[in-house]
Amino acid sequence: MIDLLCVTTYTGLGGGETALLTLMAQLDPARFRPHLLTPSDGQLGERFRSFGWKTHVTPWRGATVYFLPAGYARFPIVGRMARLIERENIRLIHSDYHSLPFAAAAARLTKTPLIWTCWGWWFHPKPWQRDFFRRLTAPPYHTFAASSAIKSGFLGAPPFMPPERVEVLPPGVDTARFHPGVDGSGVRAKIGIAPETPLVALIARFQDVKGHDTFQDMARLILDAMPEARFAVAGENVHGASADDAYKWRILDAWRADPRLSDAMTYLGFRADAERVIAAADVVVCPSRFESYGMVNVEAMACAKPVVSTNAGGPAETVVDGETGFLVEPDQPAALAERVVRLLRDPDLRRRMGDAGRARVERLFSASAMAARFTARAEALVKM
Repeated sequence: MIDLLCVTTYTGLGGGETALLTLMAQLDPARFRPHLLTPSDGQLGERFRSFGWKTHVTPWRGATVYFLPAGYARFPIVGRMARLIERENIRLIHSDYHSLPFAAAAARLTKTPLIWTCWGWWFHPKPWQRDFFRRLTAPPYHTFAASSAIKSGFLGAPPFMPPERVEVLPPGVDTARFHPGVDGSGVRAKIGIAPETPLVALIARFQDVKGHDTFQDMARLILDAMPEARFAVAGENVHGASADDAYKWRILDAWRADPRLSDAMTYLGFRADAERVIAAADVVVCPSRFESYGMVNVEAMACAKPVVSTNAGGPAETVVDGETGFLVEPDQPAALAERVVRLLRDPDLRRRMGDAGRARVERLFSASAMAARFTARAEALVKM
């Protein structure tokens, strides 16, 4: 049995945290026992405990992108992590970026293998950090990137180390949870619309890069062509950033100020059952200005729903334009609207794209396949 400690500064349930939960749930419980360490409790910890896994809380502040590896290795949190690792007989550590300098130092102190996953294309290592990151690509360490876009952004141009030292491991979708048979009628009932009413969905936390403003502009154009269309937005500011709060209120103020938009669009808030929101929709839209991966696109495809997404970053790797959905340039509400209207008016096209999306997820992006790859790397490190 491998006791695996997941270390993260995030306590809400964004895309990365949901992907982490999905991965842990797909690991063989006879071979892995997940633990979670966070600086405070929250939705992520609650979900971990719902699986019967241990959670641990001790305060620390996440590293900035300018961290000094040698200096951060002396922070008190490193000693607390090391004691936890020894007390719980942890045999493998998984870390995110903002916990990495502390987790890596604790791993060295306790001689524990470590895997870390890069989720941000903007994490460009500074010159004084490059040796630190190079060391984390060789046993007893391993580096994953959640998409090729993230990997390219992390390595830079030219890359500061051989690209083959960073392995792309896309987050997998639980195809038993996200599937074409999910019942979305409860979501439609909450919105107050009939089963035949055209419904377009956005699922994203409040953050400027997510493009809620573009979605609203797109919705106005769709209403010009299809006044009967309706729109659902699910998500919340899960990480508590003040800039995200300001963005949220700006978006909601614009929504309330437009009578036509406020009548046709419903903000649902945080939904733990994202699969039901997807199931209720005819089309799922991702208007982000950039997506490191774009988990919702893959979840929608798993539910056999066509996707209309911007093509910046990860979506270009998951959505096949014209086959599983449509891809457009960022900040182009008219282009989004044109593709959405085309889909809403053509149920056969929606069905063909939905079926193709489901097949693509089963072939390339299932959680079970990703867990198998993670397991192989993890067990190889532990056996060294």
